[in-house]
Amino acid sequence: MPTNKAEIQALFNGWMEQIIAWAQSPSFLAQMGAIAAAIILAPIIARIIRKKIFLFNAPPADDVKYLALRRILFTSGQFLRALILVILLAIFAAVLKSVESLGQDGFVKLAQSLATVFLIFRTIKVFVSDPLVRKILVWTLIPLGLIISLGYLDELTNFLEGAVVFKMGDAPISLMSLVKLGLFGSLFFWLGGISNKRGQAAIRSQESLDAGVREIVAKIFQIGLFAILTILVMGAANIPLSGLVMVFSAVALGIGFGLQPIAANFVSGLIILFDRSVRVGDFVVLPDGQEGFVEAINMRNTVVETTDGKDIMVPNTKFTEEAYENWTHKDPRQRYEVYFKVGYETDVDRLEDILIPEILKHPSVLREPEMPDLELRSFGENGIEFAIEFWCSGIDDGPNKFTSDLNFVVWRALRDNGIKMPLPQRVVQNIKG
Repeated sequence: MPTNKAEIQALFNGWMEQIIAWAQSPSFLAQMGAIAAAIILAPIIARIIRKKIFLFNAPPADDVKYLALRRILFTSGQFLRALILVILLAIFAAVLKSVESLGQDGFVKLAQSLATVFLIFRTIKVFVSDPLVRKILVWTLIPLGLIISLGYLDELTNFLEGAVVFKMGDAPISLMSLVKLGLFGSLFFWLGGISNKRGQAAIRSQESLDAGVREIVAKIFQIGLFAILTILVMGAANIPLSGLVMVFSAVALGIGFGLQPIAANFVSGLIILFDRSVRVGDFVVLPDGQEGFVEAINMRNTVVETTDGKDIMVPNTKFTEEAYENWTHKDPRQRYEVYFKVGYETDVDRLEDILIPEILKHPSVLREPEMPDLELRSFGENGIEFAIEFWCSGIDDGPNKFTSDLNFVVWRALRDNGIKMPLPQRVVQNIKG
């Protein structure tokens, strides 16, 4: 570092001489002209392409063929200018390098590297919405693109290949293997997550299969998919498959030291799927009194959606180790009751003839396994208490409001026949002192 005024002046003079030399150099001027031309031409060419090519000038309709591809192409128009700039700089660099009197392209290559970084950044910003994935891609792809565009990829590759971190048996594991493991693992398992969702959705949409069979096939598909992805990732990273033995040994050791609950829930999930004691769509009442429909059976837990729209994540072991109620395991039909009172002056022998025909008019009331029946439950303080028992298919909630509907039916039938429901009566005695 310069320490005095004379050294600073000398450094400044050296810089000025270099700038003057560049300004007088045909090669430098040609490179600056190429960069300026690329910057000017890129937006003009991008604008022409957007106008002339229909794929870029209007969003695709929902009913066109290859809709997903058409949407990707239309969206890519947002960074068309950056892509054209990179292409133009690459062309100009090749032209300058081929001209013997010029023969240099260093500044154009530098501009091309910066344009590539901008192109990668724009692509990630447009297509990746998840903040975490976006950060990972920015901090990996941008440095990699910069290294490739500057021509240092071979040096970096040789360094990573030569840096041995550890050995797996007789096979050395280098830094390059770990980098590949991280890159290919992230890519493959991201694609695997998408494939898993779409594959399970396709399996569950097969109406010809029983719901329980669909869940079993979907779970086998999930396990098989990620097993294959693991093998592919290790192969892409040049890690010998014999290393899987070490991985499984470490997993087994972890299970022995603290992963027993996870392993137990995983095995319990498989047991539930294969013995079909709980199926998707069943209505269950848990040991703590919570109840709802089984929404999904996952590898670690079962999702139970309550009737008010909340999801309960229930460990699978709850269904293999504890008692619970499954209302729809064998038969979706359920028995319900509606209650009402009539006064003591009522002719109760008429009630069955009045109410049961009205109850049977409801489209959800079943005649099997039992016909609706009227039962006298007790002689209350204010009236005679009755209940009507009836069977319906499904759970009394949401679109199926069986008891509410039949309470209305009972109310209207009693009203139309002049039968009143008694109100509580109190006798107030006035005691004069």
